Amino acid sequence: MEIPYTVTPRRETGLYNGKLGIWLFLASEVMLFGALFSSYVLLRVGAEAWPSRMLSLPLGVLNTAILVTSSVLVVMGWTALKLRQFERFKLFQGLTLLCAVVFLGIKSVEYRQKFNHYEVWLTDKGLEEFKAAHPDHEKWLKPPGVIPGKHSLTGHLADGRSFYDHRKMRANGDKEVVLTPDSIKPAGGEHAHPIRLAAAQIQRLSAYVPAHSSYFAIYFTLTGLHALHVIGGILVMAYLWGPGSRMWKSEPERFTNRIECSVVYWHFVDFIWLIVFPLFYLL
Repeated sequence: MEIPYTVTPRRETGLYNGKLGIWLFLASEVMLFGALFSSYVLLRVGAEAWPSRMLSLPLGVLNTAILVTSSVLVVMGWTALKLRQFERFKLFQGLTLLCAVVFLGIKSVEYRQKFNHYEVWLTDKGLEEFKAAHPDHEKWLKPPGVIPGKHSLTGHLADGRSFYDHRKMRANGDKEVVLTPDSIKPAGGEHAHPIRLAAAQIQRLSAYVPAHSSYFAIYFTLTGLHALHVIGGILVMAYLWGPGSRMWKSEPERFTNRIECSVVYWHFVDFIWLIVFPLFYLL
């Protein structure tokens, strides 16, 4: 029994089954991401302090260029099928998959950087001790950010550990931490001075992980969910590029329609990133 409307459009909608299904699916996706974007706006408007310029703009621009390029390539692949050029479709679909994998690779690099990058808030007494020990403390301390009124230090722990915080420090009985601060270099030197901070001086120690602040909580939620959609797109497009492409020999029109549905989905993934990018990398 042949399933109707897999190639020809339905009279009442003007769409074939697959395209109608993908648009209904994307309608639910709009509600999902819309709720998350709305949460971001409400959290930012209601916050007393909000971080800014916490992400690598060059990496964000590079990933944006890669994803936009992939959207162009995936359309070119679908167009090649409409022109009965199967080999050109394979080329463009393969390049699209490559772009998607590179996008995820760059995002994983960004994640790793955040897991290894720390912010240390000092107690009031610890701040005074730090200022007394470092006459040039204005160069070292960040102004109040996530915690209003609390100055902080940022950098990497000397031992390179990840997912370390003030709770683990106290549970382990560590007496101090050694922080290599950001952008602090001795005159004529090449490396930053390490700073030794006693545990009693530290109010809070946190890497740039979701627990750091509302900013990073929603950043990892949105970009992580987007990355899952990228992975889903990779799996579907890889199947259509590989074993699923056998349908081209028996049902070329139906196969072309499947590719069109994947193109619509991939454009949605690109569109979501074009909202995420300015929200987190530019504002």
